Amino acid sequence: MRSWVQVLETASYRNVGKGRKRELHAPGGSSGIGLETSRVFALRGAHVIIAARNTEAASEARKRIMEIHPVARVDVLKLDLSSLKSVRAFADQFNSMNLPLNILINNAGVMFCPFQLSEDEVEMQFATNHLGHFLLTNLLLDNMKTTAKSTGIEGRIVNLSSVAHLHTYPKGILFDQLNDKKIYNDKMAYGQSKLANILHAKELSRRLKEEGANITVNCVHPGLIMTNLMRHSFALMKAIQVVTYLFWKNVPQGAATTCYVGLNPQLKGMTGKYFADCNEEKTSAHAKSDALAKQLWEFSEELIRSAK
Repeated sequence: MRSWVQVLETASYRNVGKGRKRELHAPGGSSGIGLETSRVFALRGAHVIIAARNTEAASEARKRIMEIHPVARVDVLKLDLSSLKSVRAFADQFNSMNLPLNILINNAGVMFCPFQLSEDEVEMQFATNHLGHFLLTNLLLDNMKTTAKSTGIEGRIVNLSSVAHLHTYPKGILFDQLNDKKIYNDKMAYGQSKLANILHAKELSRRLKEEGANITVNCVHPGLIMTNLMRHSFALMKAIQVVTYLFWKNVPQGAATTCYVGLNPQLKGMTGKYFADCNEEKTSAHAKSDALAKQLWEFSEELIRSAK
C-alpha cells in the first residue's frame, strides 16, 4: 500500500510500493479544491496533512473527510504562507515528523486583494501565492530527494497557477516596483503571482534535471471555479459567471487536473509543463522565458535573505 501526506497550502504524495502505506502532504486544503484534493487522496489511502492558516477550518475539513472515510489518516498543521517565519516553523515541524515526501502540491493563495504588504514587507499576493511556496518547496526539497532516492519512485511537485498569468504587468514581473502602491493593480498583481508560479516550476525543473534528481515540477490551471479565493471580488466574478457560465467548473472538476498531474503514471518524467483540463497547454511568452525564470529565482532568494 502506498503512503501520502497532504497539506492545505501544499501537498505531497509518496508511492512506496505494494503492501506499504501512502503519505500525502498538501497546504490550502481546508476549503475549495484544496479540500477536494485532500478528500480524493484520503479516499485512496493517503495520510493527509492539512496545513492551513485557519486551523479551525482545517479541523472541520478533517472532520468532513473522516465522516466519509472513518479509517482515513488526516492531520492538521499550522501554516500561513504570507509569513516566512510561519513557513519555516511549519517546515521544521513537518521534517521533525520523519514522514516521507513524494508529492508536494502548492495550492494555497489569495486573489484580487487590495494593496497591502506582508509582515516581511512584500506585496501580499506575490508573498502568499509565490514567495511562501518558493521557500516552503526549498525547505522540503531535501526530504523529497531522499524519499525519491530511497524508494526509486519519482517525486512530484505541482504548483497551482492560472490562466490569469496571461494578464500581468507588461514586463511580467515588477522586480523594481513590486511594492509600489501607486502602480498597483489587483488583477495584474494576481496575474504576476500566477506567472511567478510557472516560472518557479520552470527554473526548479531545470535545476532538478541538471542534478539528476528523480523529481518533476509542473503547473496546473484548475479552471474557473467559485470558491473563497474570490472573496475580494465576489460581485464582479458572479457577474462574469452569468455570461460565461459554460466555462465554469464545480470543485471536483477543478481538482481533477491537480490530481491527474500529481498521480497519473503516464506523466512519468514529464516536467516543466503547464496543464489545464488534464492536458498540456501553451503559456505566455513571459512564462517561456528562461532568463525571466532565472531572474525570479535570484530575486526570490534575495527577498528571503533580506527578511531574516
